[in-house]
Amino acid sequence: MIEHVAIRRLATGVPGLDAILGGGLPEFSFNLVTGPPGAGKTTLAHQLMFALATPEQPALFFTALGEPPWKMLRYQQQFAFFALDKIGGCIRFVHLNEELAAGDFARVLARISEEVQAFGPAFVFVDSFRSVLAQAPQPPHGDGSGLRMFTQQLGITLAGWQTTSFLIGEYSPLSDPHPVFTVADGILNLEQSVQRNSMVRKIQVLKMRGQATSPGMHTMRITDAGLTVFPSATVRDDSGDVAPAKLSAHSAGRVAMGVPLLDDMLGGGLPSGYSMLVAGPSGSGKTILSTSFLSEGVRRGEAGVIVAFEQTPSRSRTHTIDDMVRAGCLGLINTRLMDLSVDEIVQQLVQLVHEMKATRVVIDSLSGFELAVAPTFREDFRESLFRLVAVLSGLGVTVLLTSELEDRYTDLRFSPYGSAFLTDAIVVQRYIEVESSLQRVMAVVKVRGSAHSNDIRRYEINDDGIAIGKPILHYEGLFGGRPMRTVEARTVNGGLR
Repeated sequence: MIEHVAIRRLATGVPGLDAILGGGLPEFSFNLVTGPPGAGKTTLAHQLMFALATPEQPALFFTALGEPPWKMLRYQQQFAFFALDKIGGCIRFVHLNEELAAGDFARVLARISEEVQAFGPAFVFVDSFRSVLAQAPQPPHGDGSGLRMFTQQLGITLAGWQTTSFLIGEYSPLSDPHPVFTVADGILNLEQSVQRNSMVRKIQVLKMRGQATSPGMHTMRITDAGLTVFPSATVRDDSGDVAPAKLSAHSAGRVAMGVPLLDDMLGGGLPSGYSMLVAGPSGSGKTILSTSFLSEGVRRGEAGVIVAFEQTPSRSRTHTIDDMVRAGCLGLINTRLMDLSVDEIVQQLVQLVHEMKATRVVIDSLSGFELAVAPTFREDFRESLFRLVAVLSGLGVTVLLTSELEDRYTDLRFSPYGSAFLTDAIVVQRYIEVESSLQRVMAVVKVRGSAHSNDIRRYEINDDGIAIGKPILHYEGLFGGRPMRTVEARTVNGGLR
């Protein structure tokens, strides 16, 4: 009878990596870290090593580079994860330059085995042998089979030790198949792409035996702290399994918007847990409405979070926003980076919502959001918004998104991204010209599952915010930009009513 064996999962110490691995790194696994030069393979290996190595479970790092370990460490110690006190104690470096120069693969393998037996490490790293071995003197047959046989034998040897091991190299599992990929328990593939002035790094778990991993490519970023992985946004069902992104059931109750008469237009306020799109041209008051929405929440004891993309931090925050942030009632995400991924924003947003126990979220605006993400992510921006709205809906927060519209009067559009269907409610703002006067009008287009007003109302922006007026009667073609009095209106004197 086969006895059930539980595999211990190790925390990698790399933010976000455990999540896409399926809970951590399997102990005693043999792993490959692959990718092109500059993708972050060595940095990832060092970050793993410094996080995992302890006096009780030391690490052995073999360097097969054309440079000594001290030169590599000179750069790696610039990262926050670097711990100088571990070098020489629970972390030991071995340079294989002499063995590689001889071109004797058997000698290289023997040196690695000798060091492992003498040091007794819990973790073994070999970085990065492929480029050096390819230039080393080959056996007489010269067909490259020696390198292939060595790599396969090294993989089998590493997998046989009671260690968690990592083999780092410029391999491509898709374009450069190799027997070592079959032997490996786990394969992490790193990639980087450059579009215009933007560089995006991604990581994919191609293989991890014994556990469910997060599929697809995940964005990662290298900063002074090291690597950070941003798992793709997913929504989980009640059983904890990953479910297709969809809007969750909304909680009961209504949320006050903080704008007089708007609650009446929405049928008693916005249903709690709903997402609402406020679409309108520049200067129509979208940010003012958003601020009123957040202020009303704070007045009622509800914390909020705003993600602002529109302007620089010194100008984008009104005094009201500043006051709420300083009072600790409002969380602010205002980044000036121009190569973001949607998953980065989602992760920051979810974390801040949990920390503040926020019930209201504002994203101002989708137009600025699109400009802030790297060009790579603009191709599927619509799908990314779908995941964003689904994740926020799954948290149960009430969300207000603003969208900049070019006020063309030839058609009626609510979002340039085709994302209007994602939200539960839509409020549209437009400009109209009446008797040589430019005026603003507002209407509630939809509130899912709820009755709402169909009135088109004129509104003004004053020192107190947005002031909504009475419905506009006896006019038609308001959203077409050319209001015309109805036949009934022409029979009496009077203007807009």
